[in-house]
Amino acid sequence: MKKIFVLFALIWLFNPLIAAKVDTVSVYSGSMKRNLKSCVITPVSYAQTGKPYPAVYLLMGYALNYADWLKYFPDLKQLADRYNTIIVCANSGYSSWYFDSPVDSSMKFETYVTKELVQYIDISYNTIKDRKGRAVTGLSMGGHGALYLSIKHQDVFGAAGSMSGGLDIRPFPSNWDLPKRLGEQKNFPDNWEKNTVINLLHLLGNHDLSILIDCGVDDFFIAVNRAVHEKMLYLNIKHDYIERPGGHTMEYWNNALQYQMLFFDIFFKSQNS
Repeated sequence: MKKIFVLFALIWLFNPLIAAKVDTVSVYSGSMKRNLKSCVITPVSYAQTGKPYPAVYLLMGYALNYADWLKYFPDLKQLADRYNTIIVCANSGYSSWYFDSPVDSSMKFETYVTKELVQYIDISYNTIKDRKGRAVTGLSMGGHGALYLSIKHQDVFGAAGSMSGGLDIRPFPSNWDLPKRLGEQKNFPDNWEKNTVINLLHLLGNHDLSILIDCGVDDFFIAVNRAVHEKMLYLNIKHDYIERPGGHTMEYWNNALQYQMLFFDIFFKSQNS
């Protein structure tokens, strides 16, 4: 009995040493002429197998950033371990909306995420260097960003998700620094029309992108999520769509992320088995 107790004590003591590893990396953005920090989580098996791993890119919401993923999502490292997946918590630029701003040359987060960050991760980590091994999702502003980037760059990402995403920005002309990124809607209507997810759906005609959209029924973005869902049905675009009780909260997103990671795991296994 004493030996068994000692064994369990040793397992408990050294368990933190065999958990997923978190790196904070600084990636130089040539398009914005500055360094941007992100977090990279590698599963415990990463150092043991030597095989290439799929990567899920996480995009944070307005006024939050890469470090907030680990702050507000306590299961993140366990999810990396469970699905043997590298998780990249990307820099959000606070209010970038993840497009290359047509009015502010210092905000080019579409280029940063899809080219500069992906290239850095593929060089620095043993990844599956193909759309078959990359997925992107995010919450709120990041949900918009994930679908916006994946739809426009289907050569980079093979799967995408959105959690409570602002999938049509046009009903919110004064919110979340959007006028700073696109110009005032009344003065620059084309910028708003060209950079909202709902107007990009026609680019999904080849049905190659695996998509999961999730939004709570009490969320202020539920109407635009339903509109995107209905338009995708009309266009016969394959996708998964979830509505559940809940609002625009961390509690909802912690639950939603579990579904997103399972969805991506199924995608990765279907592409790389």
